[in-house]
Amino acid sequence: MKNLTLIIPTKKEVESLPIFLKELKNYKCQKMIVMQKEDIATFDEIKKIKSIKIVKQKRNGYGNALIEGIKATKTKYCCIINADGSMNPKYLKKMLALCEKKDLIFTSRYQKPGGGSEDDDITTSIGNFLFTLFGNVFFKLNISDILFTYILGKTKSFKKMKLSRHDFRICVELPIKAKRLKLEYACIPSYERARIGGKKKVNPIKDGFLILTEMIRLFFK
Repeated sequence: MKNLTLIIPTKKEVESLPIFLKELKNYKCQKMIVMQKEDIATFDEIKKIKSIKIVKQKRNGYGNALIEGIKATKTKYCCIINADGSMNPKYLKKMLALCEKKDLIFTSRYQKPGGGSEDDDITTSIGNFLFTLFGNVFFKLNISDILFTYILGKTKSFKKMKLSRHDFRICVELPIKAKRLKLEYACIPSYERARIGGKKKVNPIKDGFLILTEMIRLFFK
């Protein structure tokens, strides 16, 4: 896994990230923490860990954390994996093996057998179902979990997409651009664990509206 970098977007994860990084010690790949400059508490908890690279964002936002992380990646492969510990790293080996013949490997909480979630609730599951349906009907994505960003891919493929949305709109921008660029991708089931600690950063109403407007924008683009 030496040719893999984990891009770990981080925002106020002082409870989760130190514990998750201990788990990631079992995976011999590079770990890049992309975090807001203002998140002093989390930074103080991890700054002495020598096995990680810390990138402080030039602009805040989940999407921007991914964009800056991808830009800073030097290895052949990279993978988005959240700092709260909900995305299980046990799938990395399989994803990396599959990616040898693909550009991207998506994961899905709703693909059976094997998919599931301890973190999803009725609001987010309904919203994700609708956005995934829109993505499959209007963009022919053929995926089952459009908002789940546990994604591994070739770094050059990520960079080819030229992602630009600095917030959670990147969740739909990424698969739609991948489809339009005719990148080859596959999807495997993934079980989402409960977050280790802290609070969700997603606002279902606000971010749901932003995601909907992004899909409309991309449909007419």
